Amino acid sequence: MSSPRMLLIAALLATTAVAACNRKEEGKADAPAPSGNALVTPADAAAPMTFERNTDYAKVSLTLPNVIKPQTDLHARLYAEEVRKLHQFVEGAASERLDSAEEGAPNWTYEKQINVTGAMETGKLLSLKRTDFDFSGGAHPNTLTTGILWDKALKRRIGFTDLFRPGADLTVLDQALCSAINAAKRARVPDSVSLTLGGGGGDWSCPRASATEFVLTPGNAPGKAAGLTFLIGPYTVGPYAEGAYEIAIPVSTFRSLLTVAYAEEFGGQLIKAGDVTPVAGG
Repeated sequence: MSSPRMLLIAALLATTAVAACNRKEEGKADAPAPSGNALVTPADAAAPMTFERNTDYAKVSLTLPNVIKPQTDLHARLYAEEVRKLHQFVEGAASERLDSAEEGAPNWTYEKQINVTGAMETGKLLSLKRTDFDFSGGAHPNTLTTGILWDKALKRRIGFTDLFRPGADLTVLDQALCSAINAAKRARVPDSVSLTLGGGGGDWSCPRASATEFVLTPGNAPGKAAGLTFLIGPYTVGPYAEGAYEIAIPVSTFRSLLTVAYAEEFGGQLIKAGDVTPVAGG
């Protein structure tokens, strides 16, 4: 026989499913997905650009950019992956809410917003910026920003190492990133301790470029990436209160390291290098 705990979770999810069926214009894409390995099929994912599901214990949403519409493979895969994650978040929220109720803690309404925007597009590549806002109780929400890089001809995601020659010495890029991080930190916190690649900043150190999320960055040459913007989250190079950093490094720093396959996707000059972190309300 099922335990009372499992029956309560099942009841919460069943109530949500009934509510979802009563909402207008929701269709198959908004039907609650079962846990496990269930997927949104490419057919289901062919059209939607948004997804939303609200319950008494969690609110989740997804927004995709119009720039991915021509890339149907990317669109289908990305929608399926993100919707699956949101369903899992809702199920987890139901379980954790029950736990908190049993312990007498406040019943938080959890929230997760995934917003994907276009960073830039070149002849071969499409670069996207993914922002994941997550509130699961606690002192404050968390926002994680990551990059997605898509090869349009190969119809697959590629990563940092695909852009650079095998065995290329990336030390110059690592050092340029570290120097720009320190300059950005001093602008925010004048007495901040300088970081190094090996440490030197107490609890923090400069991250390696190859281990840092990034997006392609436009400049003054249409259709060419003038550099890379590295996405550095809170806690990575300083305390949470210091916030996240977005650091743009010009292609002139690493042009000689690029692989032949993608070297022509880069060119021109950045409009702004260094700290390009968006200003709230700006």
